[in-house]
Amino acid sequence: MQVTKFAIPEVIFGNGSITYLASCAQRLGAKRVLLVSDKGLEESGWVRIIINLLKAANLDCIYFDGLTANPRACQIQQGAQLYRDHKADVIIGLGGGSPIDASKGIATIVSNGGEIHDYEGANRISRPLPPMILIPTTAGSGSDVSQYAIITDKKRKVKMAIISRSLVPNISIIDPDLLVTKPRELILASAVDALAHAIESYVSRLASPFTESQALTAIRLIAGNIKTAANSKDSEALKNLSIASTAAGMSFSNAGLGVGHSLAHSLGGRYDVTHGLTLPILLPSVVRFNKHCAERKMETIARTINNSCPAPMKQKKRDLSTILQSMFEELGIPMRLRDIVPDNDQMEEICRLAARDACTVTNPREADCQELMSICAEAW
Repeated sequence: MQVTKFAIPEVIFGNGSITYLASCAQRLGAKRVLLVSDKGLEESGWVRIIINLLKAANLDCIYFDGLTANPRACQIQQGAQLYRDHKADVIIGLGGGSPIDASKGIATIVSNGGEIHDYEGANRISRPLPPMILIPTTAGSGSDVSQYAIITDKKRKVKMAIISRSLVPNISIIDPDLLVTKPRELILASAVDALAHAIESYVSRLASPFTESQALTAIRLIAGNIKTAANSKDSEALKNLSIASTAAGMSFSNAGLGVGHSLAHSLGGRYDVTHGLTLPILLPSVVRFNKHCAERKMETIARTINNSCPAPMKQKKRDLSTILQSMFEELGIPMRLRDIVPDNDQMEEICRLAARDACTVTNPREADCQELMSICAEAW
């Protein structure tokens, strides 16, 4: 039997669970907190709510918001310097994948030194990180429960995947109330990211009974709730997407991903586009590429979606790639690469980088640069 491990943080989940933040920080020994977030969450009021919760508990808070949508290596260094200058002792990351990944990157530099690219790849972090509390404001990235951080290196125009058990936070606080202020487009993009996490980790070479059950839970909940959550922001549907994102994060953190994410990393690094835009375009083609190496699992996923989707999304007796294509089109998601990137002149270099990405290692079928180019050509 394959020997497996399953690493997750302490998870505090539920509507209103954000109110436990200060007591969680104090339990980790916090006196001076570095809060990492972004302008969008300032405008929606959540940053002020967090700061007020900390101040009410007599915790000092230093705020870092110098982030772009895909956090840059230089921004990680700036955040780490702010942490040191103000002698912070706990990091709180509030946001989608970008602020949360940035929090992990800052924690890595604070404790290990050097530049963030020194830790690209798997298991290169040697020293313990400062305590982290992560608070997701989207139901998608799963970064708040995972061993992954994705940081953009603008010089090389790549998204670096940093993978380490050290990156799993001490505590993840998941409050579905934070999703209410998100626009339809972000709810959709985040849910599709989580769906891709679940599908790719379910068929991964490192999948185990522990990850497979989480992946199928995520697939079922996303298929049954994505449309209602995006169109009406129904509270129950948003709560279910939060559960799905967490389950998918637990799955991919421990089982790994596949070439869909490898390509999304390379495309994002080159053109600065998000996972939520690239993954629905790539996923049907990736599924077709992997089909014969994971046929039974693909059938299980297709059956799970068919049994969970409300009409008219149901596509009975159709293969998984067709089901996904139909689902995404019905939701109004762009489905061609040419809709989101300016050209395909650099596709060979993009695919060459993707072939070396850490996520390619766990894909159920081996893939070289030429095969990845074929996937992209099919999706173009």
